[in-house]
Amino acid sequence: MPRRATNNPRQLRTKSCGCILCMEEYPTDKFGDRKRRRDCLGSWQARYRDADGNQKAKNFPKAKDANAFLDKVREAVRSGTYLDPKRGEITLATWWEEWWPGHMPVRPTTRNRKLSLWTCHIEPKWSKRKLSSIRHAEVQAWMRTDVKGHATQVKVRELMRALMRAAVIDDRIVKNPLDSVTITAPAPAKHPEELKPPTEEQYALVREVIPTWYRPLVDFAHETGMRWGEIVGLRACYLDLDKGTAEVRHILVDDKGTIVRQAMPKTVAGYRTVPLTSAAVAAARLMLERLPASTAVTAVGDGLCPEELVFRGPMAGEVRSLKGVKTKMDGVLRGNNFRRRVWIPAIKEVGLARLIKDPETGREEYWPRLHDYRHALASRLHARGVSEKDVQLMLGQERGGRVTWLYTHGSEGAADRVREALEGGGDGRHLRAVS
Repeated sequence: MPRRATNNPRQLRTKSCGCILCMEEYPTDKFGDRKRRRDCLGSWQARYRDADGNQKAKNFPKAKDANAFLDKVREAVRSGTYLDPKRGEITLATWWEEWWPGHMPVRPTTRNRKLSLWTCHIEPKWSKRKLSSIRHAEVQAWMRTDVKGHATQVKVRELMRALMRAAVIDDRIVKNPLDSVTITAPAPAKHPEELKPPTEEQYALVREVIPTWYRPLVDFAHETGMRWGEIVGLRACYLDLDKGTAEVRHILVDDKGTIVRQAMPKTVAGYRTVPLTSAAVAAARLMLERLPASTAVTAVGDGLCPEELVFRGPMAGEVRSLKGVKTKMDGVLRGNNFRRRVWIPAIKEVGLARLIKDPETGREEYWPRLHDYRHALASRLHARGVSEKDVQLMLGQERGGRVTWLYTHGSEGAADRVREALEGGGDGRHLRAVS
């Protein structure tokens, strides 16, 4: 085993010191006169080699600090736990630019959501900070005071924890400061009246005032419970009206204002074959009679191919002048436009619209939503004895438990039946008090 160097750490000479060695290194005729002194003011330089054999150096004001550092580094190198301090000195913004391209989600909606979390929450606070300087306590304080809302805190913590976990794996920091950060905002709770979907009678009222062109789309949503992107992305080649089935394979999503075609539905379970009722078949057939769709089978990479879509807007195929250029309209339906121009005016007209404010985000939206057809279908299926597993398959959910707590609501008349049972009336078993 080689002997430890006797000049490590070594004291560095300085122009401001008046000791004999510093005066020899920096003579007065060149660097000016200084007050003579016996001890040296120079800092102590600890020299060492990292795990790759590269020589490093770090200065300390005292010899004992330099020796303590050398002992710590030597032990870390021997045990394989050594981290080069300079690797943790890059800013979080620099690390994000290196990390993000390799972890960018494929789904546009997920990608845009994570980018929004970075630009709105993480970047303003932490982008200029060095990785090694970020501490658990200050992240926890920031989470409590600056990040509002339970859902937002969960998503922000998830993204930043993944970012810092990668820094640990890359040997830039020793531990992840996000590992023990807790969510401080309470999970939001809503009154059951705000969660339950409209009744069948209310849906019938809304349908009557929906413009004629869009009624088949609303009927199809009511009968299938499919998501918006699945309905407007349904292609004729995946629709079998004779068998009464619709295959969910491709969907349409909004990528920052641009509608794009996506192969993967919201979840893997989203790949499914949806059984169609006679009403759903009639709705799809009516749309195809109005606007025939191509049955060609194309890949996602071929683009939107709007001529294959079953549900399109009334302007599909028309030639309009857009910014002075004659353009053939694709008729692709956009969720925001449909809600603003069709759905919200309809629920307002029948007096059903209710503006609900999200207590976390402050965002306001009208109840009922078109998505509530999905909730209503799940409730109807459960009320008619369809198993949870079958409902799960129908809706394209990954796990049945989620269907139960998210989409199932008390059936109509439930309150009256419970009241009658408590008062001793009605048929069947009576409820009894238990302690």
